[in-house]
Amino acid sequence: MTGKTGTGKSHILQALVLKACEKELTVRYTRCVDLVDDLYAGLADGTYERRMRAWARARLLVIDDVGLGQLKRRGDEPTAAHMLFTLLDRRSLETSTAITSNLQLSAWGRYLGDATLAGAVLDRLAEKAIRIDIDGPSYRQHLARQRAGGRLPVEPEEAET
Repeated sequence: MTGKTGTGKSHILQALVLKACEKELTVRYTRCVDLVDDLYAGLADGTYERRMRAWARARLLVIDDVGLGQLKRRGDEPTAAHMLFTLLDRRSLETSTAITSNLQLSAWGRYLGDATLAGAVLDRLAEKAIRIDIDGPSYRQHLARQRAGGRLPVEPEEAET
């Protein structure tokens, strides 16, 4: 699920998570930077494989906010793209994975630190994907305008149309 910040991507996936929990499915929900940090911590303390298996076994894995937050490269360790590829490859065809991003798909390589592996990540996701792109204004800014009686400045994009 892609779209600008504030358009409701995370909110929609949180509703799906609640439905999955009601059906007693195992669910893991994380922001992309937190997932990558957890896997890097596993490299540091020797628990990488155990952590990878735990992330891989959930029936529904939601990775929120790909593109928000800084992914740090740590020396000669695997890139974020490598870790996400490994995780999605293990999950492929067996379980469901939902991802939100405010990035265009063409920018994933730069964000994840490896364009080739980012392409492989997107390929794994596209294999059985339903892609939703939400276009529109930020709901949070809409609420702020309502609270201020409609007096907030107009966004630059809105001023041009």
